[in-house]
Amino acid sequence: MEEEHLACNNLIYQNIMFKFKFINIYHQILFYFIIGLFFYQCIDDDEVYTPKPRGYYRIAFPDKEYQLYDSVCPFKFEYPKYGFIERDKHPLAEPCWINIQFRYFRATLHLSYKPMRNKKIAELIEDSRELAIKHQIKSTGMEETVILRDSVRVYGLIYDIEGNTASSLQFYVTDSTENFIRGALYFNVRPNIDSVKIVLHFLREDVIHLIKTMQWKKTSIATNTKM
Repeated sequence: MEEEHLACNNLIYQNIMFKFKFINIYHQILFYFIIGLFFYQCIDDDEVYTPKPRGYYRIAFPDKEYQLYDSVCPFKFEYPKYGFIERDKHPLAEPCWINIQFRYFRATLHLSYKPMRNKKIAELIEDSRELAIKHQIKSTGMEETVILRDSVRVYGLIYDIEGNTASSLQFYVTDSTENFIRGALYFNVRPNIDSVKIVLHFLREDVIHLIKTMQWKKTSIATNTKM
């Protein structure tokens, strides 16, 4: 009787140990399955992950309102109210060389006036073209747009220079006989077309408006005249 009792206890013990081992194995399998699923998910995420593009600050653009620039210089035009005109302070600056400062956008539009007294128009046009081409070293291309306003004798070209250049927009206008103006838009930041592209397009509209409202004045100026 005692032997049967021991045999029964032994059978119960073995049954319990078997179930315990089975549970442990089940837990181990479940554990490794979860870990494997986690690493699989990580690998899967790595395979489809793409870095987000660099973000830039959102810019609140002002309204397009223009005002007239009319000084002793032999030309006049309209420029935006968020622009500030100042005389070019460079030691080699000539009379009627002016800068339009767009401080909010950290940009400057340089305007250089040349009276065509002793200079041929071909030389001035070639100088303007060479200055635009210099920026092609780091550019990806350059497009030219013809300016033709017969009613007020304003002719010229606009240079749109693509890529990371110091100046992405330049132009010249002339009446072909007496007056010549060259313009160049510069950003006072490290060249990065991705960050300034939207601002460039915004200011390009102002440059186009300046060209469309440009008029020559009949009065002439002396070489030592200051604006």
